[in-house]
Amino acid sequence: MKKSFLIVLILCSVYTSFAQKAYTKHPNITQKGWHDLFTADLSNAIYPKGIWSVSEGVFTATEDQALWSKNMYENFILDLEFKNADGTNSGVIVHTSNLEDWIPNSVEIQIADDYSEQWSKAPANWQCGAVFGHQAASKKAVKKAGEWNHYTVTCVERKIWVVLNGELVNECDMSKFTSGKTNPDGSEIPSWLSNPLAELPLKGHIGFQGKHAGAPIYLRNIKIKELK
Repeated sequence: MKKSFLIVLILCSVYTSFAQKAYTKHPNITQKGWHDLFTADLSNAIYPKGIWSVSEGVFTATEDQALWSKNMYENFILDLEFKNADGTNSGVIVHTSNLEDWIPNSVEIQIADDYSEQWSKAPANWQCGAVFGHQAASKKAVKKAGEWNHYTVTCVERKIWVVLNGELVNECDMSKFTSGKTNPDGSEIPSWLSNPLAELPLKGHIGFQGKHAGAPIYLRNIKIKELK
């Protein structure tokens, strides 16, 4: 019995290691299990009318209002393309349990034009690929404004992997972020992110920040695969 149990533990460990390695690169979205996060008419989305629109497969907004999935997700891989304008500051928002007060009740994977005057001088954990306000990207991989970027965000339990243009730029263990004021590296958490990542509910809506600080964001090919 002990030997069988040990074998099961080893197999589980090997499977987990193999699965996590897969999260460090862009997925093959032609495989089974992938579907569009949003329909072309946004009928399965929650958003303020007249702000978000879709034209020729490209999603964009005219104001700083988020676009949300009606469905809630917990463990998943999200794959998409985004294009910045000059000065874009947007984000992929996951684990959102409260749409009325989403900022402290979610995790934002930052999208930003790091080449712009404003965001090039921002704190590292405010720049592209960061878990906003918490953990900076390990490397710079975003393209200049006007070019399309490939982004993959994987959420499994309390871990998040971020792949940008073929580079693993962030691997975050939310369970280590037990404070609402200070990150594990000693950096200060913005006051509006007062709920510790380690305590956030994991099942939630997925969203995208709209036209923030006057600069638009463009999104396309937004695909999702739920993980068991």
